[in-house]
Amino acid sequence: MIHVTFPAMGTGIDAWCPNPESAAGLRKWFEEVESVCSRFRPGSELSRVNRSALGELVVSSLFSEVMTAADRVRSLTDGLVDVGVGAGVSEWGYDRSFDEGLGLEERPSPVPFPYWTMDGRRLARSSGTTIDLGGVAKGWSCDRAVERGLATVVSAGGDIRSDDRGTIVSVVDPWGEIAVRLRVGIGAFATSSTTRRRWKAGDQEVSHLIDPRTMAPIDTPILSASVLARSALDAEAGAKAVLMRGEDGLAWAAESAWVDAAVVVWHDGSVYATPGIEVAA
Repeated sequence: MIHVTFPAMGTGIDAWCPNPESAAGLRKWFEEVESVCSRFRPGSELSRVNRSALGELVVSSLFSEVMTAADRVRSLTDGLVDVGVGAGVSEWGYDRSFDEGLGLEERPSPVPFPYWTMDGRRLARSSGTTIDLGGVAKGWSCDRAVERGLATVVSAGGDIRSDDRGTIVSVVDPWGEIAVRLRVGIGAFATSSTTRRRWKAGDQEVSHLIDPRTMAPIDTPILSASVLARSALDAEAGAKAVLMRGEDGLAWAAESAWVDAAVVVWHDGSVYATPGIEVAA
């Protein structure tokens, strides 16, 4: 096995690959997805889609696959994980790479609620709806990388897909302490947090997670949520949905058959989990 790390999709990729050829293929794969799905590359397909004034567009096969995956997790999370919140993300100040520094002098005006549909390769959107593929593209890319044999384990900024029964992850709280260790095995894991990317919008401190019900940054008592699932895409979506549901997040996760387990770190540092979770030694 070959251990490789490299930057992509605004984060770090960390993977174990079977051989040098698969490692090179992994780099090429993430570059291909980023060239299509990045909202920070003016020439990406996503940027061109968001600039278009057309209500309906025919998109590439790769773009349509990611959007179809986004449609699926939107349904699974009852609309809470919606890639159509791009206008809210940008208007609230996350309109450039986080490394460039974010901040607004005042809160933005209300942002229109998103509406979009995907039919094959045909994307239809309401006026003002822009797309932010963010976490969906990362989780989806990790899944495809493992399924294609490019890696045995791959992490994109903590969104992990594993084909190794020995894979164990540590859930780290916002203060850098290990809250719990979980066995991923053959499956996936993701964490979503409101503490990593924050900035000021007027006199309000906000995070990068936009609630599609309000088109404003989420307000939740949970600092971070971690989910085990069968795919990195599902784990990513589940973690965001638990965060957004706040006090009801763990109960919702326990009732969702596609979520294997969930752990949350509360605002006071307390750690809670769904019933029957398997903790690694």
